[in-house]
This record gives sequence, C-alpha cells and structure tokens, in this order.
Amino acid sequence: MEVRKLTEKEHFEADLISCIAFHMRMENPEKAREESEKLKTEDWGAFDERGKLMARILNYRFNTWLDGQPVVSGGIGGVSTLPEYRNSGAIREIFRKLIPEARRNGEIISTLYPFNHAFYRKFGYETACWRNDYEFAPAVLKEYRFGGTAELWKPGDPVSEYTALYNRFARDFNLAMRRDDEMMLEGHLKGEYYRDRKFGYLLRENGIPVAYLIFKDIRHDPMAILSVEDLAWDGRAGMNALLGFLARFTADYGTVRLFLPACLELFSFIRCPQSYDISQTVGHGYMIRAVNVQRLLEIIRKPDRCSFIIRVEGDEFIADNNGTWEVCGKEAVRTDKAPDLTVSVQAFGQLAAGCASLSEAVYRPDVTVADNRDILERIFVRKPVLVEDHF
Repeated sequence: MEVRKLTEKEHFEADLISCIAFHMRMENPEKAREESEKLKTEDWGAFDERGKLMARILNYRFNTWLDGQPVVSGGIGGVSTLPEYRNSGAIREIFRKLIPEARRNGEIISTLYPFNHAFYRKFGYETACWRNDYEFAPAVLKEYRFGGTAELWKPGDPVSEYTALYNRFARDFNLAMRRDDEMMLEGHLKGEYYRDRKFGYLLRENGIPVAYLIFKDIRHDPMAILSVEDLAWDGRAGMNALLGFLARFTADYGTVRLFLPACLELFSFIRCPQSYDISQTVGHGYMIRAVNVQRLLEIIRKPDRCSFIIRVEGDEFIADNNGTWEVCGKEAVRTDKAPDLTVSVQAFGQLAAGCASLSEAVYRPDVTVADNRDILERIFVRKPVLVEDHF
C-alpha cells in the first residue's frame, strides 16, 4: 500500500470516493473536476498495489484559541474509503503518515467531526462536549425586549464588524477558530437571504455592535423553524439583545433552535414562565487529539509557581508524545521521575483542552493519579469550549 499526498489531478478521483461514502450527488462532473484542481487543502490518499486510489483524508489547517492563545490546529475531513477496500487498514495507514507530518508542520492539536467515536479513538482522538442545543417556542422569550437597531446583512455589505465581534467573543472559548473576513463571508454570511432563506442580523445598542445572529428559515408544518447557525455577543447586553430580538418572531416561527456553549446553561439565567417548555440536547459531535504533547503542556494555563509530573502513553503514531514530563510554569522537560499523573494520549487531549476536568477523568481506566492531586485538579479543569466552524 502506498500513502502520499495527492496531486491536483488526483483530487477529483478522491472527490468521487467521498461522493460514494457520503451518499452525495455530483450534478456537474466537469465543473466539479475544475473546482477540485483548485483545492489548496492537504489531501492524502492510499493506493493499492495496482495504483488504484482506495481512500482519502483531507487535513485543513487553521488557528484556534486555547487558553487565550492562538494555536495552529488541523481539521480532519473527507475521511472516506471505497466499499471494496474497507477493512483494509487504508485509513489507519494514512493517519500513520498524516499525523506525524502535521506535527512537523507546527500543528498542536487535531480535531474532527466523527461519524463514530470509537473508530477515531483508535487514532488518538477523544470526545469534546462543546455545545448545548435548545428548542423552544419564541413565546418563551416574552420577558425580553430589544430596543436597539437590527441590520439585515445583504450581499456586498461589509463583514468586518461581524468578524471583529466574533473574534472578541471567540477568544474566551477553547477550540474556537480565529476568523478573518474571508472566513466570515464564505463560511457563514455568504448567500442570498431571499433565495437561501438564510439571514444575518447585526444588533446594535446606541450605535455599538453588541451581538449578531445568523439563522436559517426552515419551512415546516404547521409553522416554520428558526435555526440559529452562528452567533456572537458581548456580555450581558449582547445576550439580552439576542434573546430580545428572537422574541420578536412569535408570529413567524413555531420553534427556535438555539445553541450555546456547553459551559453556559440557558436554564441558569433565562427569564421565562416555565423552563419545562425548553428542550435541551448535548452536542458531542466533535473530537480532539494532542499532536504535540510538550507544547500543550507549555501552553495550557496553570496556577503561578505550580509544578507537576505527567506521563502520556499510548500514542502509536507520534513516538515523541509518549514519555514523562516535569512541568513548571511555561516549561515542560522530560524526566525519569515518577509521575503524579499518568494518562493516555486520548485523555490528555481532552484534559488539555478543558473538555473534561480531572475530577471527571479519574473515572476513566486510562487515567491514574498517584500524587499532587490538589495541584492537578486546579490545572485540569473544565473550560469554556465552543466550535462554530465546519470543515
């Protein structure tokens, strides 16, 4: 089996594999071929002994926030194998080359949206519970009023105020991408509201942007659904503006679908007659992997003058991630000392990003605390996590 990055002429063949795997239609193959040759994303393939492309994986690269710092991250997508080559180990062999190269290219973490959590744990990934999804009738928000101005975004309008507001908001959440104007336009705002039924509103109080909301209008009998796709806000004023604006849609929609970061429970602060009228589900469709354990140990926020010893095990793809480190402040150096904490690479990624606390992780069979528990529980805490971008 040969594993390598694909050439621009091979992207189209890889796209055909993804079409089969993800049950997609390709209406215009020639146009799709032209577009595939413009692909800038890292595209990996596995070939059989006859040179036939068996499987592919895309690796996107972007910056995400981690404890207030931007870090280079990878996003795994397009993971697909032709049916006749499944169970051949093709995906594993791609990961075996892709993940070490990602580290050499400066990636600190890698993330993905899994179809199956157990499948990706084999490659070092672990679950991140990152959002709560709520459903309710707009009337639930009748206690809220928005007295500012709401501006509908139209094609050709600037996006810079959306981008600036999002980045102020996102830097407080681990795993949130740092966006530029192009990402905001292409990934979130682009479209014709009268055709695509997607609406973007910038909310201002006294002329100052305090929140924005991007939602899809979903036709559904007996009443339509307002489905929030992207949002950001500044503090309490911004949240009140969002809820007050949504309260205006009682006559238009039977249901509002709203997501919030997992760290922010709507039930904890909402003013409504009866919380039982709101349904909640937990979003756990995201996974994280530590690509560079040492850099993560150096980056994560720690109490002043704390020190601890941690051992990370079980990374079959990056040998340098396995070992024991003594961590003091912003330094992490290898040591032969006995570890205070021993974790698998899967558990370490989850803990480092704040997707789980140590007090939760100790229930895992791959986490052992030997000493220094008080300090460790102050370091490995649940942190605000949010993901609003797809790849």
